[in-house]
Amino acid sequence: MFQSRSFSQVVLVFSIVLMHSCNNAQPEATQKQNSASIEKKITINDIPVLDYEGLEPYLNFSNDTTYVINFWATWCKPCVEELPYFLALDKKMEGQKFKTILVSLDFPKQIEKKLVPYLNEHKIQPDVIVLDDPDSNSWIDKINPEWSGAIPATIVYRNDRNEFYEQSFESMEELEEIVDPFFK
Repeated sequence: MFQSRSFSQVVLVFSIVLMHSCNNAQPEATQKQNSASIEKKITINDIPVLDYEGLEPYLNFSNDTTYVINFWATWCKPCVEELPYFLALDKKMEGQKFKTILVSLDFPKQIEKKLVPYLNEHKIQPDVIVLDDPDSNSWIDKINPEWSGAIPATIVYRNDRNEFYEQSFESMEELEEIVDPFFK
């Protein structure tokens, strides 16, 4: 009886290891196909809902445009308070090589109930993306190793120059002060 249990356990462990190895040994094309399907999870009311892999290209454009990426949520009071400054700056910079991208960390179940009505009510025009990736311990460090994960948080970048701010902004002028050097 002891030997049959031991043999059964060995077969079970071997089967699990074999299945795990097979799942991780997908051909590269299959892995890329899976990544592509993850990147384009869903779109709700024209708002892309992405995991980190889907968001990553927005953090790494290499061109002559200055990007302001703001991580926020409708449930975050400091985020909502500073949002008008981002909108005003986006409007002021219209016609220049400048782009604001608002990355919402709203809960996916709240997108239609809270985020979409909020965006409509406040006539928010810059690009809005929802980041829906439960592995925040991984992607927070990839965005910036200094980031605690608290929001609001903002990245300003252009090509290889990248500045990170884990803070809320008290005025549009304060926000302009961090963006202006990217145009000099």
